[in-house]
Amino acid sequence: MWKRRALGWLFVCIIGLALLLVRLMEIQLIKTETFSKHNVNLLEESVKQRTQELVIDNGRGNFLDRNGNMLTHKKISVLVLFPFLKKIDWDVKKVSEITGISENVLKMAVEGAKKPFAFGDLKPLELTSSQMERINQLNIPGVFAIEKKFERSQIPAEQLIGLTGENPEEVKKRYPAKELSEKTLLGVSGLEQSFDEFLLPEGKSKLVYHVDGSGGPLFGINVKYVDPANPFYPVNVRTTIDKSIQQKAEDLVDKYQIKKGGLVLLNIEDNSILAMVSRPSINKKDPYSGAGITNKMLKQQIVGSVFKTVVAAAAIDNDLDNPMRQFDCSKKINGKPEVKYNYGMLNFTNSFARSCNRTFGELAKELQKKDASSLEDYAEKLALTNSVGWYGDVYHTSDFRQLPDEDTGRVFVSDAARKDANMAAMSGIGQNEVRATPLAVANMMATIARGGKKEMVRAVSKIEYKNGTTMVTFPVQKLKGDTISPYTSMKLQKLLREVVTNPNGTGRWFKDLPYEAAGKSGTAETGKYVAGKQLHNKWFAGYFPYKNPKYALVAVNLDVYDSEGGVNLLFADMVRMLYENDHD
Repeated sequence: MWKRRALGWLFVCIIGLALLLVRLMEIQLIKTETFSKHNVNLLEESVKQRTQELVIDNGRGNFLDRNGNMLTHKKISVLVLFPFLKKIDWDVKKVSEITGISENVLKMAVEGAKKPFAFGDLKPLELTSSQMERINQLNIPGVFAIEKKFERSQIPAEQLIGLTGENPEEVKKRYPAKELSEKTLLGVSGLEQSFDEFLLPEGKSKLVYHVDGSGGPLFGINVKYVDPANPFYPVNVRTTIDKSIQQKAEDLVDKYQIKKGGLVLLNIEDNSILAMVSRPSINKKDPYSGAGITNKMLKQQIVGSVFKTVVAAAAIDNDLDNPMRQFDCSKKINGKPEVKYNYGMLNFTNSFARSCNRTFGELAKELQKKDASSLEDYAEKLALTNSVGWYGDVYHTSDFRQLPDEDTGRVFVSDAARKDANMAAMSGIGQNEVRATPLAVANMMATIARGGKKEMVRAVSKIEYKNGTTMVTFPVQKLKGDTISPYTSMKLQKLLREVVTNPNGTGRWFKDLPYEAAGKSGTAETGKYVAGKQLHNKWFAGYFPYKNPKYALVAVNLDVYDSEGGVNLLFADMVRMLYENDHD
């Protein structure tokens, strides 16, 4: 009997040991990188228990402005101290003399530390090059002067640049063939997302030392520098943004209290984004809540009278711009008396300058009668309804898009609307179903200023390796499709200038700017009401200097009362700022 019980217990023990052995094999050999339902990397966690480290650079690629200035991060020369200093006798007096920090403050900082740190934490003490050199010459173990990469608290063009985040599941989904840590930062919006594959880290640059159970040095007090050792990474994505202009543009948008809207500034010569501001801003505490993460400059909006530029182009090509013809601008688009905007009889040029709805409603109906697709065709010729961001083949990626979140625009939604005369009239003044992005509107102005040359808009000019050599370039490229003729462009240029120079023009506020400007205003009805009052989209889109175009600019304030605005003052101050910037 006792033998049977002994054999039973022996059998149970063997089974238990076998299960334990299987479990140990699973932990030690099989699921070392994906243990448990949380996919814990046991190798990484084991190393963490035996080491303490200070990350100098997370290894993800950087964004630069067109002049090579860092946009998302900055490098600061800092004093680094390691916790094991509390266990050894170190020359705190000399470090104090060089840095100007009292000995007691330095000692207290070390005593309270559980891991290596840059002195000052979130607001680190910034050392001079001389201080760095003197500190490192002391050769004190655990005391270093290094250049560390810090994320900026305020990132210029934040919606355009985008956000990053950790997402273990997305890492595997997006890059199944790559061996990446589950804590790898991924781009989740903006350029961070579209350029994510180029920005992935090869590894971190860090200072590391091994510790025992009490946190003391395990193998002496030598700190090891660990680097990916690839001289080509991390890469730098050189954007077309001008950091200085971008910051001033953001300040002006906030000065004029643009709560929903912003501006787009293009360099006409190479059709690139110099500045892009979108409001509301991103909520730093909870970035994915609210509307802040959405780049309003890439989303379709109701454009209002800015669309009259498209109607004017079609009218010119169809000989409907006879200067002798008079339009009755004492009437609304539906033929009823116009009380608020009674301009009397106006010709084509004055109708454009004063933005007469009656004129462009009639012209749109006449164009629709000739060809139901006329308005859409000219909107496409001016790239108002197309995707205008840079796209093309890059390495193994076909149809790579710098701005994948960009909306396309539209004129009509249905064929029935396209063939309806009343719908055409409303579309002729930029209402009804007409939509376009502020970026596309800015590109339309740049296209007109260049004499009809239609080009893709670039946000990035090239990607550079760490050593400064070029990895890939994004050249200036033409947009596909027909465009307007140089003659039509010239006529549109004169009309846009008339808006500013005409004493009654809707852009007369810009007549005395240091750069001669040309452009078109827009006030679009949104169909949204607050306290019984309708909200509007307020626009001014144009380019300058008029004779030698350099900049295309769009300022827009969305969902505001008709009496509100800010776009005229914003546009004017942007022109003044750029003039001063160019003449410093």
